[in-house]
Amino acid sequence: MIFKKQTYDYLIFGLGNPGLQYEKTRHNAGFMAIDKIAEKYDCSFNKHKFESVYGECNIGGKRVLLVKPQTFMNLSGKSVTAVSSFYKVPASSIIVMFDDISLSVGKIRVRRKGSHGGHNGIKDIIELMGTDDIMRIKIGVGEKPNPEYDLKDWVLGKLPSELLEDFSAALENTVKAAEEIIKRGIDSAMNKYNG
Repeated sequence: MIFKKQTYDYLIFGLGNPGLQYEKTRHNAGFMAIDKIAEKYDCSFNKHKFESVYGECNIGGKRVLLVKPQTFMNLSGKSVTAVSSFYKVPASSIIVMFDDISLSVGKIRVRRKGSHGGHNGIKDIIELMGTDDIMRIKIGVGEKPNPEYDLKDWVLGKLPSELLEDFSAALENTVKAAEEIIKRGIDSAMNKYNG
């Protein structure tokens, strides 16, 4: 008997750092967004392979794999290349969700492709995948309070309570934007969510 390898219409990667000390930090916005999708579609991260935890769900009639790389942010490309290569999913069917300090809290931005913009996680993905033609949803976490403030301390810090409502709204819009990409395409998602 020959077993056919499972295939997926889309891979969605939420970027972040594994470990309790990083939970709810700005840098884990991608993890938080993908957890929201998993919750909505009753998906469990019950598989452990490719230096990732992942699970599958159905969104708009499409088979989707939700993935949280466990490599730490700066090495996210290892997971993305391993999963996409194993399941033979092209870069054009990958969505990456991650934090962006150039966007204010509450804002998201959907992009078809582009440079890494100084984000080490997406930089590693672009380098290892050999293309910047990867759909992405940037989740605003706000910029540093002043230029001297250490970037690492900023992204590994938690949002103040007064911004949590706006941040939660951004996560909800990230979920909706991902759904829009899958159901109606990237152009529709950009038109709706790049306000």
